[in-house]
Amino acid sequence: MTIKQFNASYLVNEDRILFRFNTQDQAEYRLWFTRRVTLFILVGTEHLFVKRLEKTHSLDAVKALAEFKKQAILDASKDQSDAAKVFESGTKFPIGADALLVMDVSCSLISDSEKLAYIPIKKEGELTDAMSIDFLLPGGANLNLKLPENLLHSVRILLDQLRLNAGWGEAVLQEKQSENDDQNLSIKSDQNNSIH
Repeated sequence: MTIKQFNASYLVNEDRILFRFNTQDQAEYRLWFTRRVTLFILVGTEHLFVKRLEKTHSLDAVKALAEFKKQAILDASKDQSDAAKVFESGTKFPIGADALLVMDVSCSLISDSEKLAYIPIKKEGELTDAMSIDFLLPGGANLNLKLPENLLHSVRILLDQLRLNAGWGEAVLQEKQSENDDQNLSIKSDQNNSIH
């Protein structure tokens, strides 16, 4: 499956993001992202990018590279014509025409077509620039996307802009050590949460 376009919009009444993407073969996928899922995608992918780059660059260089890539993507999107920005609806809907709520998400780096939950100590060059994102859907279904770095950065910029428009606040990454010393990641919002 080769992704052709993606589109996202924040719907105030739903307090969710409708994320759509289509493929070269006219298939369209529609997903609902909650605040928790959106914040995890943003923080989790950033964490993995930084960890991968830290293997070969200093922390300052990693921050500079991230800012440079973000600005380059923003500049490139401004140069595109308005006609290229129109989202083309698909003719096939493999998971259905209605958007499905993403129940959970996991992100991992890809190394020689294998997903890595953590960054192992390996020789330089074995990690690809792609990332795997698994969306857990209702009923236990799973949708996996393997996105190249440039496309994932574009998705992240769009989601970050929508996060700001929604007023969802910043997410904070917390690393916890479990009893068996595996590294776990959790995301917390910087805003006070209330239940209505």
